[in-house]
Amino acid sequence: MKLQDKVCIITGAASGIGKEIAMTFAREGGRIVIADVNGDAAKATAAEIKATGAAAMGIAMNVMDEDQVNAGVGEVVRAWGGVDVLVSNAGIQIIHPLEEFPFADWKRLLAIHLDGAFLTTKACLPHMYGSGRGGSVIYMGSVHSKEASPLKAAYVTAKHGLIGLAEVVAKEGAHHGVRANVICPGFVRTPLVDKQIPEQAKALGISEADVVKNVMLKDTVDGEFTTTQDVAEVALLFASFPSNALTGQSLVVSHGWFMQ
Repeated sequence: MKLQDKVCIITGAASGIGKEIAMTFAREGGRIVIADVNGDAAKATAAEIKATGAAAMGIAMNVMDEDQVNAGVGEVVRAWGGVDVLVSNAGIQIIHPLEEFPFADWKRLLAIHLDGAFLTTKACLPHMYGSGRGGSVIYMGSVHSKEASPLKAAYVTAKHGLIGLAEVVAKEGAHHGVRANVICPGFVRTPLVDKQIPEQAKALGISEADVVKNVMLKDTVDGEFTTTQDVAEVALLFASFPSNALTGQSLVVSHGWFMQ
C-alpha cells in the first residue's frame, strides 16, 4: 500500500473532492484525519471510513482560526504521533463583477484559501521536520491558478497565490524531505460547482445549460467534467512520491482545458 500507516490530514474532507481523497488514501493504508468546519460531518465521514477497516478520525477545524488549527493538529499528533501528509483542500467560491465585489466577501474567500493553507502548513511542518520521515504538503489549486475567468477575482487571486506558497514550502522543506505541490483541477461536479451554475447563468444572462456547455466545459477536449476520482489519483501521486524530484510543481487535471 502506497500510504501504509501515513498520517494524512485533509481539510474540507467531509464532502466533495476532499472526501474522495480521504477514501482513496484510506484504501492505500493511510491513517485519515477528516478536518472540516462541520465537525459532525467530519465525524460521520470518519465513521464511514472506519467501517471499511481503515483508521480515521474526524475533527472540527475552521482553517481561518489559528487556535483551532493548532489544537486540531495537536490532537492528531497526540493520537498518532505525527503528520506525514497535509492536503489543504478547504475552499469556497463567491462570484461578483469586480466593481461590485464586496470587500467582506473578498477577505473571507482569501482567508479560507490562503490563510487556511498557511495556518495548516505552519502547524504541520514542525512535525514533518521533526519526524525524520519528511512529508508531503498538497494544495488544492485550480485551472484558475493558471488563468482567469470573469466574475472570480478573489478565487483567481487565491488560487494563483497557492502556487507561490507551494514553491516556498518546496524550497524551505527540501532539507527535511518535505515536498509541496499543487493540484489544479478543472470543473468538478461538486456542490461548490453546482451552486455556481445558476449564479453564473444569472450574472451572464444565459441559460444554465449554456453555462455548462459554453462556459465551464467550452475549452475542454471532450466536453467532460473532471471527476473527484481524477483529482484523488493526482493527490495520491503527490502524497506517495518517494523523493524531492517532484516538488514545487502544479499539475493540471482538466480534460485539456488548460495545457502547458
